[in-house]
Amino acid sequence: MTFPPGFLWGASTAAHQIEGGNVNSDWWQREWGHLAGAPVEEPSGDAADSYHRYREDMDLLARAGLTSYRFSIEWARIQPERGYVSRAAIEHYRRMVAAARERGLEPMVTLHHFTNPVWFTRDGGWHRDAAVDEFRRYVEAALPVLEDVRLVCTVNEPNMVSVLADPDVGFPSVGLPPGVPAVTDRLIAAHRGAVELVRGAGGQAGWTVATQAYQPEPGAEDVAAEYGASREDVFLDAASGDDWVGVQAYTRTRIGTAGPLPIPDDAERTLTGWEYYPAAVGDGIRNAWRRAGVPVYVTENGIATADDERRIAYTTGALQAVEACLAEGVDVRGYLHWSALDNYEWGSYRPTFGLIAWDRETFARAPKPSLAWLGSVARRNALP
Repeated sequence: MTFPPGFLWGASTAAHQIEGGNVNSDWWQREWGHLAGAPVEEPSGDAADSYHRYREDMDLLARAGLTSYRFSIEWARIQPERGYVSRAAIEHYRRMVAAARERGLEPMVTLHHFTNPVWFTRDGGWHRDAAVDEFRRYVEAALPVLEDVRLVCTVNEPNMVSVLADPDVGFPSVGLPPGVPAVTDRLIAAHRGAVELVRGAGGQAGWTVATQAYQPEPGAEDVAAEYGASREDVFLDAASGDDWVGVQAYTRTRIGTAGPLPIPDDAERTLTGWEYYPAAVGDGIRNAWRRAGVPVYVTENGIATADDERRIAYTTGALQAVEACLAEGVDVRGYLHWSALDNYEWGSYRPTFGLIAWDRETFARAPKPSLAWLGSVARRNALP
């Protein structure tokens, strides 16, 4: 099967996970013990030094044959203090957009990817009504970055942002806590304000949702529906008037009559402890299309593994699921792999998701066979 003409093939990253030196971010402060929260295995430090090496990273993606690069801009760099806008940070991200365009990569820019300025979090973060206006002022300040950007993601995985508003919650291997309802409401309000601003600047706006592929056991259909309502569906419903919605899928969640079921003992697991389940992306696409009714991009999909052959196998299975959705008439417009680089996975460098490895001492990049493989799929616009 050939994918639709103009289908985007790309890879995704997040600023804090690859840039390094994000010292005014609440995540940096948490890593070094300055803010309350779960202890981390190791700090992000210099990360992959992509703040300085982004051109090299984009070169590798473009040369492989990919056509899109999704990256985030860092609120804590643009507004390191309340009321102050860094012109240097704005120009840096403008140069990133220009670099993507120069290499034939369609930039997809994310405005918020989990991290906040430390001043925002110290004042209460998303637990305050003022957060909605503060986020709007940040988006207004960032509009110059978006002048040549068609696809803008307002908030990455707002359902996870709502979950992480509780500092005692981490990333579970199965199931997902319900989040904080008042935070969910503020995130939706902040998203709608950002969509208005992005559209006013000529862009197409959406947000990306961490879809969980809730699969009920016989007799647990109502439990699964109730479980997914506050954890996924409310965020997809909020995307119904957007220009597009992003699906981010990695694994499934099996639901029994008492809630999430443990991963079977004989199931293959990834380095994050999740069940190896490539078909999850199809469940996410279908639910997003059913609820939001707008064009869908797969904005994250991948596997944490040290075995690149398993990465290719997983991605093949995921793309077969995308093909099935297209055959059903779902308007899927792109596939962006998570992630372009091995990165800082919110506490550790051990889970390796990247198409590109790099040396922790020299930062030298080492493209993996999976990058060439995905690039060959992009050039054919079809699976082998």
